[in-house]
Amino acid sequence: MQLSTKTLEKLRVIINGDNTDDYRKGYDLVSFFNQLGFNDVYSQGFPSRRIFTDEKLQQINGKPELDKCIRNVFAVVNYIGRITELDALIADFNQYLAFDKWSVVRDNDTITFKRIDKVIVDSGKSVTAEIKKDEFLRMFFNANVDLLGLDSNVSEVIKLRLKEVEACIGSKAPLASILLIGSIMEGVLLGMATTYPQQFNQAPSAPKDKDTGKVRIFPNWTLNNYIDVAFEVGLLKQDVKKFSHVVRDFRNYIHPYEQMSSRFFPDEETALICFQVLKGAISQIGTFRKNQQGWQPQ
Repeated sequence: MQLSTKTLEKLRVIINGDNTDDYRKGYDLVSFFNQLGFNDVYSQGFPSRRIFTDEKLQQINGKPELDKCIRNVFAVVNYIGRITELDALIADFNQYLAFDKWSVVRDNDTITFKRIDKVIVDSGKSVTAEIKKDEFLRMFFNANVDLLGLDSNVSEVIKLRLKEVEACIGSKAPLASILLIGSIMEGVLLGMATTYPQQFNQAPSAPKDKDTGKVRIFPNWTLNNYIDVAFEVGLLKQDVKKFSHVVRDFRNYIHPYEQMSSRFFPDEETALICFQVLKGAISQIGTFRKNQQGWQPQ
């Protein structure tokens, strides 16, 4: 794998772990790269950590050792108890790696690489490889409701509804599961809107009243509005937004005549995609909340 200078710089930042819990000191970096075939000794006169890592990455760029380096960086065993953080780190790195036409893929505890043909640049906000349906379904999302920081009573209701969704899918009741998923999604995003009212109201996609031109009050927003704005303010990522189209229209499907006119007769796969969208939303919002300065889950 041959990477560009920009991607190598991003990889160096991740390896060095500056300002994170994964900070590597000089002797840690020597040990890390010695696992890749180097034979360095940490001693007086050691260069800056930045220079050292940059030099090592340049030496292994385009060689099998680079692949091993990336696998070691994202080794799942080093992220036990914080898999969501690992997935976010991989997603961030993939924004750079996409320009080299590669993508890092985590399949449970295995890190692999995938060649991609197309790079999507979304309105300057993110750069990602195009994700297909089967790939999205295989992605792991840690849907920890507690990380959302909602009222404890609301959190308990959401947890109960999540269990009911699983029961509906297991009982081959896809329409019922999709209706539940839509209601949960709307409730979670309404909670986020009330938590970050300024960001939601000032977002470009915030819905406005046709007569007054003012932003509508939150209870009058549609799920479509919530999803678009949540993406704009950084709560949701492109993958969840892309596959949310079925969930967006869930209220229409409550009415039999609307379902008939739209010819919407979901199967189990459709329900699974919707459930994955919901779990992805909870996971991504939870990570966003966790990273907010001064906030800690109860």
